[in-house]
Amino acid sequence: MHVLVTGSADGLGRLAAATLLDAGHDVVVHVRDRQRLDAVRDLLDRGAHAVVGDLADQDQTRSLAEQCDALGRMDAVIHNAGVNTGPAVLPVNVVAPYLLTATMQRPDRLVYLSSGMHRGGHPDLGRVDWTVRGRGSYSDSKLFLTALALAVARLWPGVFSNAVDPGWVPTRMGGPGAPDDLRLGHLTQEWLATSDDPEALTSGGYWHHQRRTEPHPSARDQRFQTELLASLAGFTGVDLPAAPTPR
Repeated sequence: MHVLVTGSADGLGRLAAATLLDAGHDVVVHVRDRQRLDAVRDLLDRGAHAVVGDLADQDQTRSLAEQCDALGRMDAVIHNAGVNTGPAVLPVNVVAPYLLTATMQRPDRLVYLSSGMHRGGHPDLGRVDWTVRGRGSYSDSKLFLTALALAVARLWPGVFSNAVDPGWVPTRMGGPGAPDDLRLGHLTQEWLATSDDPEALTSGGYWHHQRRTEPHPSARDQRFQTELLASLAGFTGVDLPAAPTPR
C-alpha cells in the first residue's frame, strides 16, 4: 500500500514509517524542512519517498499536498504530525490535517492522531484564532481533530476515517517517564492504515490500542462538526469536497 505519514522525522511517525517499510509498504515520509531530511535518511535509503513542508504554513501545506499527489494517490494517510505547545498548536494539529484532507487526492483510509487529552478540550469555536498569532490549547486542538476525523467518516462513506489515541508513550513529546507501551503507541494507526482485518475496515471510530472507545461527546455532535468544518473552510478558503462514490 502507498502510505503517507506526516511528521516522520521522529517519535511515533518515524516508528510507524519504519514499521510500514518493514512490512513491504510504499511509504512517503514527511519532514518540516530540508534540513530535517537527514533524520529520515536511513528510511530513504530503504526506499521511502520524502515530501517537505512546514504544516504551520498554509502555502507550504498546499505545496505538500501537491508533492504527495505527484507521487500518486495515497491508499492511506496517517495524520501523525503534531505539536503540544506554542502558537502553532492549532495550525499544525487542526488546520493542516483539514487542508491536506480537503486538497489531496482522496485516499481509501484516513487516520488522525488524537490524544486522551482531547476530553479536556472545549467545543467552543467562538474565540478560536486559527493563525499562528493565536493561541489554542493542546486539548482543544485534539478535540477539534477528533471531530474532524468523525465528520469525514460521516460525510465520506467511501473512505475509512478514524481517530487514534496512541497513549502516553515515551517519545520526545511524551517524555522519558511516559508509562505506556511504545510499540502499542504506533500499532493501531499502522493497522487501521493497512490491515484487511474486518475491524480495521470500519470508519468513524475512536481507537486506543486496537479497541474502540468513546470520545468526548462533542466529537460526534453533528452540529459541532458542521460548525468546525465551516470555520476551517472560511479560514483556508477551501471547502471539504463532496462525498465520493460509496464503496
